[in-house]
Amino acid sequence: MPTCSGFTMLELMITLSIGAILATIAVPSYQSIMVQSRLSTQANEFLTALHYSRSEAVKRGRRVTMCKSNSGTDCTNGSNWQDGWIVYSDSGEEGKVDGSDQILRVSPGLKGSTMSSGKTHEHWISYLPNGSSEGSGGLANDSFTLCNSAQGRKIIVNKTGRPYVTKISPC
Repeated sequence: MPTCSGFTMLELMITLSIGAILATIAVPSYQSIMVQSRLSTQANEFLTALHYSRSEAVKRGRRVTMCKSNSGTDCTNGSNWQDGWIVYSDSGEEGKVDGSDQILRVSPGLKGSTMSSGKTHEHWISYLPNGSSEGSGGLANDSFTLCNSAQGRKIIVNKTGRPYVTKISPC
């Protein structure tokens, strides 16, 4: 005679209770990991744009500029870095896309984060053919600060034009 096996209602309720307790412990940790991951991704996206600008300037043998842009077609000084930016080959006045400039890359911006810069790169950053950087405030070390709810990253551009990222907390 075959025997029937299964779960009793008590066993099912205990299993569901343990699962609910584990879920309430795991979800906040998961959310924190997602916030940190999003911030790292955004910092790396901006850092990649800086490296790309620098390498294109060296490769092309001419100035390449990265500026704030919320339109994707022209530099907009009134916008913020988190609203987006463009990278373009710059043949004339820095911080302004004119007739012979070629837009090389467009970024739509960063969602859920804020980004500010120091005075040197307040509106734009240019890379010269030798790889050094120049900003709207002249030549100097400067940084960009990327923040979300409580975490932050600082993207530092040293005097030679090399960008790198450091963690900051609180933001």
